[in-house]
Amino acid sequence: MRTPFLLTFVLFLAACGSDPAPTPPVENIPFRKDGTLTFLRDGASLLTIDIEMAADDSSRTRGLMQRTSLPDRSGMLFLFDQESMQGFWMGNTQLSLDLFFVRADSEIVTIHRYARPLSEATLAPEAPIQYVVETEAGFADTYGIIEGDRIRWQRE
Repeated sequence: MRTPFLLTFVLFLAACGSDPAPTPPVENIPFRKDGTLTFLRDGASLLTIDIEMAADDSSRTRGLMQRTSLPDRSGMLFLFDQESMQGFWMGNTQLSLDLFFVRADSEIVTIHRYARPLSEATLAPEAPIQYVVETEAGFADTYGIIEGDRIRWQRE
């Protein structure tokens, strides 16, 4: 009689000590180069990056969710039909990002540096904007991008 009880007890202990079911990995959506974007100061080029464009509601909503990395000197450009106040959040975004809010005339009016991943706080510009550029966190500091700089972009 002891053997079945002992076997059941051992199996119970083994089940209790096992690791929980593994969390499925985040599917990393690969970067898709749609064009280039140049940061400018006083008309002079500071640097040019590759960009993926988010030009419709679906791609703007998804943004950089499900990304675990970006290639060096790359980012995402969000395009809106007209200038307006736009709020962004990081609720499903795994990466820490720098967000550049840009007016229709291409001037950067607000930069949110080191936006915290998975945060539900709303990040908003100081004035109505038509574009937002997202890069990995630290980009603005690394390359010295500041409010008042401008952007110029083109599709491939």
